[in-house]
Amino acid sequence: MSGSVGIVMMVHNALDRATQVARHWAESGCPVVIHVDTQVGRDAYKEFVGGLSDLPDLKFSKRHRCEWGTWSLVQASQTASELMLESFPDVSHIYLASGSCLPLRPVQELVDYLAERPRTDFIESATTDDVPWAIGGLDAERFTMRFPFSWKRHRELFDGYVRLQRRLRYKRKIPTGLVPHLGSQWWCLTRRTLSSILEGEQRDVFDKYFKRVWIPDESYYQTLVRLYSTNIESRSLTLSKFDYQGKPHTFYDDHLQLLRRSDCFVARKIWPNADRLYQAFLTDAASAMKKAEPNPGKIDRIFAKAVERRTRGRAGLYMQSRYPVEDRENGATPAPYSVFQGFSYLFEDFVPWLAKSTGSTVHGHLFAPKRAEFTGGESIYSGCVPDSAAMRDSNLKAFLTNLIWNTRGEQQCFQFSPRDAQGLNWFIAKDPNASITVITGAWVVPLFHSNLGFVEIRKEAARLQKIENDHMGVLRSPWAKARVRIMTMAEFIEAPMEPLQTIIDTIGPRNKLRTLSEAPKMVDLTGFGKFLQNLKNQGMHPHLMGDFPSGDHIAQATSKPRRPYLVRK
Repeated sequence: MSGSVGIVMMVHNALDRATQVARHWAESGCPVVIHVDTQVGRDAYKEFVGGLSDLPDLKFSKRHRCEWGTWSLVQASQTASELMLESFPDVSHIYLASGSCLPLRPVQELVDYLAERPRTDFIESATTDDVPWAIGGLDAERFTMRFPFSWKRHRELFDGYVRLQRRLRYKRKIPTGLVPHLGSQWWCLTRRTLSSILEGEQRDVFDKYFKRVWIPDESYYQTLVRLYSTNIESRSLTLSKFDYQGKPHTFYDDHLQLLRRSDCFVARKIWPNADRLYQAFLTDAASAMKKAEPNPGKIDRIFAKAVERRTRGRAGLYMQSRYPVEDRENGATPAPYSVFQGFSYLFEDFVPWLAKSTGSTVHGHLFAPKRAEFTGGESIYSGCVPDSAAMRDSNLKAFLTNLIWNTRGEQQCFQFSPRDAQGLNWFIAKDPNASITVITGAWVVPLFHSNLGFVEIRKEAARLQKIENDHMGVLRSPWAKARVRIMTMAEFIEAPMEPLQTIIDTIGPRNKLRTLSEAPKMVDLTGFGKFLQNLKNQGMHPHLMGDFPSGDHIAQATSKPRRPYLVRK
């Protein structure tokens, strides 16, 4: 026997790949003991055993039914390790691996590396106080509660029993001398340390205790090694990365160069169909990676970016890993946009004027009752966003965010009013990318010019004013993050040049409005003050318009400066 490292493999699927890897280990001089989950069918198991029967230093251990998070995984590793220690007395280190592990470097390099460290145990082992290994809320509690139910198969019983124990303040007694530790289940222990764990006088006591610990394969060896080892390196020689949910990353063919950069001896978890990876690494020593100290930290930055991309994604892009969890969008929208409320009612040509003055894409009322009024009257806009009100209203948030995402690089502007769908008021108000400019009460101008009876006008005015009043409450909320400008209709009409210039300065080139002729044409408001007074006389109080004189004529624009109400977020 030339090899001094024994490989214990835990196999439960992808038996063809496990056959390849087991043969690679054995033919490289390492004895192998394989545990196969009893959930693997009898015929598949027999075929698997037969495919490796020509290897004299490869054995199969007694089988157990394994389930994630339960004692069965520790029991399976114990059974296989005992067979390894009994059958191969020359083995100095035992390396625990899975069927989805893949050696990345020549096996002899691993043998030489461990031969230079004959008394070193490589196993992640950290106390729950020092490092929060656990993801999901159970760290210290996994050692002080009982867990007789499967987390995967009986989730309700599992959660209910945890709540009951918390309510009763139940705490298990930890065996004397044990300090619970956690870490990766993939370890490499010396023969002396592993024998001490499996043959210790208190093994029955420790086993009985850990049978009711949650996920004991991440704590059993990690805790007991502290009792018997004389030299621990708290790290695993197996490269395994986990996402923010605690699930292992899977390596695919396009991770080849990434795995080469790690300089690690073994990687987990490899996709069974990653032909390129298996061909690249299960090769002769001359073609394999060169000798170097394992350094998984070299690729940690890439994984950190991957986790950030999965959890936060691109700003304003809604994707499967974050949707529909609220506040996972990493920015509600990807780019600035502007909302104008009341302007299209006061000016006959506000939309084309704004587009010409700023070079922006200016839409009409995107949330109008009948259809989305895209610029140029388009029925389908960028990204195949339709103008259908029914489709838009089925998911207002998706409609707006898709529009902003598909037009990145263009400044989008649209009109809004109390007549439009109001379902996005909070969303837009809390979006830092939004710039909202409001002339309150301007929605009454179409009623002023309508031929409706006054009873109908009063009723509709009361309805619209309530809607706008509620919207102003949203915009003035301390939770609003958009840049908000609010002015009454009276304030705006008294001095329109300043807010119009501010709009141009904010979203377009710095063009100075020198005369009123350069501003959009305001609608005729002759008799508007009297109209408002009639509304008051009918019992409706139009307070959002501001104070208008009750005479027949309103001075439509003056050069007198007056600063509108401004809210900066």
